[in-house]
Amino acid sequence: MDTRHFRTLFISDVHLGSKAAKADFLIDFLKYHEADTIFLVGDIVDGWRLKRSWYWPQECNDVIQKLLRKARKGTRIVYIPGNHDEFLRDFPGMHFGGIEVAERMMHEAADGKKYLVLHGDEFDVVVRNARLLAYLGDWAYDMAIMINIGLAAVRRKLGMPYWSFSAWAKLQVKHAVNFIGEFQKVVADEARKSGADGVICGHIHHAVMEDMDGVRYINTGDWVESCTAIAEHEDGTFELIEWRTMGGAAAPAPLALEDHRKREPAQQAA
Repeated sequence: MDTRHFRTLFISDVHLGSKAAKADFLIDFLKYHEADTIFLVGDIVDGWRLKRSWYWPQECNDVIQKLLRKARKGTRIVYIPGNHDEFLRDFPGMHFGGIEVAERMMHEAADGKKYLVLHGDEFDVVVRNARLLAYLGDWAYDMAIMINIGLAAVRRKLGMPYWSFSAWAKLQVKHAVNFIGEFQKVVADEARKSGADGVICGHIHHAVMEDMDGVRYINTGDWVESCTAIAEHEDGTFELIEWRTMGGAAAPAPLALEDHRKREPAQQAA
């Protein structure tokens, strides 16, 4: 498979330190994708889970080493911390091994349009106002992931296609309270207030690209279930990439932002 080069890559919600993190998929993705700039849009390291119990296999080191190697070779890497790696928010403007830390950033695309880049947890009422509830929700998500692993193994043996219980359960709950729609609206409003043409965020593990009242809302998804990233081409157009298998061989075809307005297959990547 040939290596693809982009102007910018946006990756978030890897959750290194969690047993559910698909670090090997991300390593594989980074092997075949290069960019002038890479934005790490929060929750790359899962400090919450590491506090509960330490889990750091070699694949986690490999992801960090892969990113550091790209930085040494000239790739600009900007790390925007999220709520799970909020300890890095104490170091805005600092550089670690060539990786720059920033609370948020305004990214100017090749076509001149400006995008506010931030993780997005500050617009999540649960995370902001009820930390205990957020921790409990995080634990429940861990349990859902464990159920998901068992179900996936059974379905494989029965020759059935992959189906994500955790994604289904999360969508049922969040749709019930209209969480995703409200989150998107509030984040898009923040971009509008900032004078941006669009916003690129993570946090809710729901990969999507759409227009919201004149603001382009782009969510990078995650590397726990959907294994998605956002890529900016040299002409300023954006693409949602799903890396569902090692080497990406069985992944759906990349989706351009303009095509996404007509259909929304990335909804299954939440």
